[in-house]
This record gives sequence, C-alpha cells and structure tokens, in this order.
Amino acid sequence: MTNRRLFERAIEALIFFCGVSAILFVFSIFLFVFIEGAPFLFTRFHFSEFFLSTRWVPEGARPTFGVMALLAGSFAVTFLAMAIAVPFGLGAAVFLSEFCGRRSKETLKIVIELLAAIPSVVWGFIGITIINQLIMRVTGASIGLTVLNGGVVLALMSVPIIASIGEDALRAVPDSFREAALALGATRWQVVCRVLLPAARNGLLAAALLGVGRAVGETIAVLMCTGHAIIVPFDGIFPFFHPLTSTRTITATIAAEMGEAAKGSAHYQALFVLGIFLFAITFVINLGADLVVRGIRRR
Repeated sequence: MTNRRLFERAIEALIFFCGVSAILFVFSIFLFVFIEGAPFLFTRFHFSEFFLSTRWVPEGARPTFGVMALLAGSFAVTFLAMAIAVPFGLGAAVFLSEFCGRRSKETLKIVIELLAAIPSVVWGFIGITIINQLIMRVTGASIGLTVLNGGVVLALMSVPIIASIGEDALRAVPDSFREAALALGATRWQVVCRVLLPAARNGLLAAALLGVGRAVGETIAVLMCTGHAIIVPFDGIFPFFHPLTSTRTITATIAAEMGEAAKGSAHYQALFVLGIFLFAITFVINLGADLVVRGIRRR
C-alpha cells in the first residue's frame, strides 16, 4: 500500500512538473529575449523613430531603426490570409461535420492533416514557382512576390488548422441539439446557422485565433513569397492596402538579418527588440481572445 501511494505521488509530481515547465519555458524564453534586447531599449530606443519611421537601415554610419513598414507588412499579410482562411476553414469544418459521408470524411481529414504537415519552405517554393506566375498572368503585375502571394500561402497553411479544430468543436455539440432542431422542422442549414454555430462559437473562435497565430508567427514562407521589400502596402492614412505591393514582415526581418548581425551590436539588439514586440502582439491577441471567450460564456 505504501509503495502504491509513493507511486501515485510520483505521478502527481511528474504531472505537476510538466504543467509548470511549460510556463517556465515561456518565461525563460521571454527573459532571454528581453535580456538581449534590453541595452537597445534603455540606450537607443526612441518611440517616434521606432514606431513612426518607415526607414529600417540597421547598418551604416547613421543607422535608423523604424518598424512601421515592417509592422504594416505583417498586418497586411496576416489580415489578407485570415480573410481567406477563416471562411474556407470554417466552411470546411461545417462540411466535414454535417454534410460529408463517413468514407469521404475520413479521406478528407487525412488530406487536411497532410496539408498541415507540409513544411513551410515547401509552401514558399509553391508561392515562388506557381502562385507568383499565376498572379503575374492574371493581374498583369511585373512581379508576383507581393502581399497577395504571402496572404494566399499563409491562408493555405492556416486552413487545415482552422478546419480540423473547427470540426472538432462542431462535433462536440451534443446530438440532442440537432435532434431537437430537426424535430421542430428546421432544415439542415438552419440547424447549422441557428444551433450549431452559436453552440460551438467558443471552439470556432479558438480555431480562428490559432489560424491568426499561425499566420503571425510564420517566417520562411513569408520571407520567400512577399518580395522582402521595406514598403508600406497601405494607401496613406486610409485602412486600404495594395495586395500587389511587395512588403516585408517582422518575422522575415529577424530570420533574414539575425545571421548577419554582429553579436552585441545595435543591429543585433534591435532584432531582439522586434522579438519582444512580437511577444507583446501575441500576448495581446491571446488576452483579447480570452476576454471574448469569457464574455461569450457569461452570455
């Protein structure tokens, strides 16, 4: 009996350690990034130059660190990707959950899982070789490595995640909900729109936010497909962006320049500040999602 109790305590301690270790790892990573970027934050950081300037020239006699163009590029690519991925991903989830036969469902789920397993560099090759040529032929643009290319590739990468998690959320709705709606004379589309989607909105919101996280954190595919040009893809102060403009994202900048920056230099530290900024963005997204989900649950 004593040995069994000791074994149970050991398992409990192991589970507790696994749960706490995830939090410790996140804080350790953030602490490492903050320590590396702290010298820049406390000595060379200027709010107006960093956030309001479009000039990112980290090397030279007079280096300038302005992330406005990088931030605008990240937002434009992510927004376009989600505008494409969320409707298609949730539509695929509804089809798999409510309208697809058993054999077709199993086949499609395997295909979706295979799409999610494709490496990002392969998606980047697809963007360069196929989508690039397609954009130039359809739009007449001189180059297809643009916001549109990056948005389409990120959408293709995000749809499998949104569809898979969304389908699980819809299947988690009790069958009694469907049966009650059908008994009242509702059609299958009315069951989906008025019963299933409201009942599964927490899971569907989580699926969409995971897609946003996938798009925000993607690096290699965006680096290969967007042209990597420091250009603000927006039209002045209006919230309209040009999808046929080349751009550069924050993640692509870190990936492309970290290997060339001398350790301890201002350029090196500024890249870590970009990492801190990405941490802040993801934290705000997750916090906002948590508040929205809590508000939905209270209703």
